[in-house]
Amino acid sequence: MANSLPMTLRVYRKLSSAMVPLAPVVIKRRLRLGKEDPERVGERRGVSADVRPQGPLVWIHGASVGEVLAAAALIERLRALNLRILLTSGTVTSAAIVAKRFPPDVIHQYVPYDSPRYVTRFLDHWRPSLALFIESDLWPNLILAGAARRLPMVLINGRMSPRSFPRWRRVSNTISALLGRFDICLAQSKTDAERFAALGSRNVITTGNLKLDVAAPPADPAKLERLMSVTRGRAMVVAASTHPGEEEILIEVHKTLAGFFPGLLTVIVPRHAERGEAIAQLVTSAGLRPGLRSHEDLPVATTDIYVADTMGELGLFYRLAPIVFMGGSLVEHGGQNPIEAVKLGAAIVHGPHVFNFSDVYDALDRAGGARAVDNQEALVKQLGHLLADPAARDASLAASERVVAQLGGALERTLAALEPYLLQLRLEMGAANA
Repeated sequence: MANSLPMTLRVYRKLSSAMVPLAPVVIKRRLRLGKEDPERVGERRGVSADVRPQGPLVWIHGASVGEVLAAAALIERLRALNLRILLTSGTVTSAAIVAKRFPPDVIHQYVPYDSPRYVTRFLDHWRPSLALFIESDLWPNLILAGAARRLPMVLINGRMSPRSFPRWRRVSNTISALLGRFDICLAQSKTDAERFAALGSRNVITTGNLKLDVAAPPADPAKLERLMSVTRGRAMVVAASTHPGEEEILIEVHKTLAGFFPGLLTVIVPRHAERGEAIAQLVTSAGLRPGLRSHEDLPVATTDIYVADTMGELGLFYRLAPIVFMGGSLVEHGGQNPIEAVKLGAAIVHGPHVFNFSDVYDALDRAGGARAVDNQEALVKQLGHLLADPAARDASLAASERVVAQLGGALERTLAALEPYLLQLRLEMGAANA
């Protein structure tokens, strides 16, 4: 296999092998930054304290929280077939979400660092029967080693962003050598499918976006009731999954809107919870009063901006507020998934940078189910309109719910594409039990 690889991948394999002695330094630094779990750093080297279960094992890999949650409904359907699941991801946050949101029989592991030695340990230990890679987290050694073992591999919910596509085209031999190892590529959209085919995917099927079929996030009823009781009667806006550069804008927007809507409460839910303290300092510097959820504060009458810097509680705040600004869109991050907010009854406002979910936002905007803004002034205008006009909020929500219903169905199409592989696994289970 090595001789048939393009030079870039041969060099990558040699460098990733040579970097193994530096792994302790890398891990130590990541531990200091809070990016590794000190109890589980062995998993990054392919070493696990968990035992592989008997029978077929479906391995699902996603980069972080969004990809892991996108697979939730698929995992439930696979569990219903009595298949065991190994779920890998690369972030501490995603591990915490798995522990909180997934059944205990779903085995979570941190994906090993992409060195041939660590990848070999991982595959030797787990011996997966089928590998499903979510979206576009493509680790070369992991893919090449799986292909060498004749492990069936499928790219699911495949996405190729407008940013990534031209970059990969410049090294088309490299990406073709990786994508060509997948049996099938299941793409989110026709555009994604065309891009994957152009880059060397052998068998591409458009199945839709699994994130559109994801269930609404849960919320603790007691916590929700408590928040509703202390905010009842106040105008409210939630800014979800915000990124650096957006909070400053949202603070100024709040100051303007509060002049028209006395008692307005803005809830900022940062994409990375560890930024909560810094955001609270920005609020204070602007002459406003913050509350920090990580400090167990509750919004009181004098709280202007409530910083919800905890993990796994978006379901609470989507249920609490009738209007949600989706973050990651006023800065060039690419936007966040609006579907969960729609399913929990929120009217959506977003910035111009939504290329991560362009098909979804295009459909929502065309139908009037979401409102796009380019700058701070436009954000003030749109939020003000929705705060002042409940009928406009209801119309926006109704339109967005219709769009979400029309765009759904990716889960069933994904399962249909996977059926030959799942049938083989069920036959193996039957033979083992005979």
